[in-house]
Amino acid sequence: MAEENCSYDCSSCEQKCDHEGAPDFSVPANPLSNVRKVIGVVSGKGGVGKSLVTALLACAMQRKGLQCGILDADVTGPSIPRMFGIDSLVTSNASGIIPAHSKRGIDVMSVNLLVEDKSTPVIWRGPAIASVVKQFWSDVIWSYEDFLFVDMPPGTGDVPLTVFQSLPVDGIVIVTSPQELVSMIVEKAMRMAKEMNIPILGIIENMSYVQCPECGKKIKLFGEGHAEETAKRYGIDFLGEIPLSPELARLCDAGNIEYFSDPFTDKAAAKLESLK
Repeated sequence: MAEENCSYDCSSCEQKCDHEGAPDFSVPANPLSNVRKVIGVVSGKGGVGKSLVTALLACAMQRKGLQCGILDADVTGPSIPRMFGIDSLVTSNASGIIPAHSKRGIDVMSVNLLVEDKSTPVIWRGPAIASVVKQFWSDVIWSYEDFLFVDMPPGTGDVPLTVFQSLPVDGIVIVTSPQELVSMIVEKAMRMAKEMNIPILGIIENMSYVQCPECGKKIKLFGEGHAEETAKRYGIDFLGEIPLSPELARLCDAGNIEYFSDPFTDKAAAKLESLK
């Protein structure tokens, strides 16, 4: 039981384990899967738009001619299928679960694609949720993905720990919003990733401003952001700002996020492309 809760930091651990150094909690992928890069999208706080950023990054890389998938690890708050207009249930065969496909070919696996009634709440404890996330990796046939994006739940609890320990994560993108409190919480996510030797690719600030449709002026509704200065403090890349956009909100509600013309993730997409 002690090893299940291992944080990899043996130097500060009081448990008497049989292993030396970090134990291996990695979970094998489905034998038919072929995933080149796994990218986590994280934050230490809810409500900053991780699912939105996950979807935009997958769309941006898909537009570059790369095949992308999204593993929706936010089991209790799944919103990815709605953004892509996916209503049908996933199917399976003797080899595993076949993910759903968006209009433009992005593969998606989410708990909302396993239930008929999309409003059914997931009332599970942390270990059960973490187990499902592992199954989304081991049981789903990700037949070929240049990038598999993992939409994380907020915080540094069971599911982020499970993903970092069980999946071959190549890096994370941290999402924040302009408030000071959020910047503090994002620092916790950074420190968790560093303690677990997960590369931090950079920070994206969501809800940075709203642009006046008449004069084009950027209005910072939540005040000046702190993501860029936080990135500099930790020596990581600032990957850009995403504004509040009525058009983007409309497309997400309609299940058409893939049709949003998005210049805001260009820097992040270039960073991801450099990992190939």
